[in-house]
Amino acid sequence: MSVSTISSTLKTTPTSQLITLAAGCFWGVERVFKKQFENKGLVDVKVGYANGIPTVGNVNYELVCSGSTNFVESIQLSYEPAQLKLEDILDIFFRMHDPTTVNSQGPDVGTQYRSAILTHNDQDNALAWKLKEEYQKTWYPNDKIVTIIEPIKVWHDAEEYHQKYLEKNPAGYECPSHFIRTKPKA
Repeated sequence: MSVSTISSTLKTTPTSQLITLAAGCFWGVERVFKKQFENKGLVDVKVGYANGIPTVGNVNYELVCSGSTNFVESIQLSYEPAQLKLEDILDIFFRMHDPTTVNSQGPDVGTQYRSAILTHNDQDNALAWKLKEEYQKTWYPNDKIVTIIEPIKVWHDAEEYHQKYLEKNPAGYECPSHFIRTKPKA
């Protein structure tokens, strides 16, 4: 069984970079990032399952939700670094969800909802750690950021019906913790 770290359907360019993020239910995370960065350097975004047990086969939504796979609902972004900086992506990441809750966002609870930055190279990993420290001091001084930062190890695209789910289902469920915070957590 071959293990992939990149979505097989993610659009890329010769100059695009990749980052994989987990911040709760992937429908809302996808919507926030598309709204923030579409036509501003975002090439593409896909939802899927990342960094679970690599030997698990036939990864799907029901299996991930069972809690037995350690996969996390994630988005994988392809972006043009000349137009969109990773710092700006991670700024939205740290402010669009609560990175201080363990294995949960709002009413969604389970390891599949943990907060994570899954990097595709050492430079991005170092930047993610630096920014996590800065946001800890400035945005979350009274609560510990629990965001996991590690290299991407395995990726599975989510089923087609999950891709652009909230565009296809405007009244669909959206986690109430997914919004852009404008002031530090009190």
